[in-house]
Amino acid sequence: MARRRNAKPDDRSDNVEKLQSMVQNTLENIEAAEETAAFAGPEERAKIEAKNKRRKEAVRGLREEIKDEAAARERGEC
Repeated sequence: MARRRNAKPDDRSDNVEKLQSMVQNTLENIEAAEETAAFAGPEERAKIEAKNKRRKEAVRGLREEIKDEAAARERGEC
């Protein structure tokens, strides 16, 4: 008979910090990509700009998630 693994409990206690770290890393990636784009050709620059647009959208989503997690923490749900 196969052993059944117990699921790990949902530990959200450090989600805000993890999300903030993700935002910071993404912002650094955007900045580095913008520096690279200055020396790139038109096609590569367009790709970089498209990727940075997606990164900025991701940052907005992460910031919303940070707000949600912080509110949950205040309500004692973590």
